[in-house]
Amino acid sequence: MTHLVEDQLDIDTYLELRKAVNFRPLTRDQARRALDNSLYTLVAYKNGQAVGMGRIVGDGAVICYVQDLIIRPEMQGEGIGGLILDTLKEFVINTGFPGTSMMFDLMCAKGREAFYQKHGFIARPTAELGPGMIQYLDL
Repeated sequence: MTHLVEDQLDIDTYLELRKAVNFRPLTRDQARRALDNSLYTLVAYKNGQAVGMGRIVGDGAVICYVQDLIIRPEMQGEGIGGLILDTLKEFVINTGFPGTSMMFDLMCAKGREAFYQKHGFIARPTAELGPGMIQYLDL
């Protein structure tokens, strides 16, 4: 059974899960600031082991981003990602102002589009929306 823990993501778990899926490495200082500035974090545990995580960043009023949705490769396909994503979405809905709308965005890894589309996301570009874009800054 998968157990979800809110707002208790520690640096070691965060860095370990990022490494498990070959995300860009971070320093401990980067990880600490990222976690400190997250609106919400969620870790999925199975048999006492962290098997996935997700976090929300943004302003909590106009826009929230799903950041670092990670599931250990050996645990993918078991529904953990969907459980985390649904819980993140519920947090965003409960954070916003009633009677308004909020952008709920993400940038997905290549090849994961179908997973997110199954959960209500649309791929860009569309007739109305341009493509998502990114730039890495070397500091």
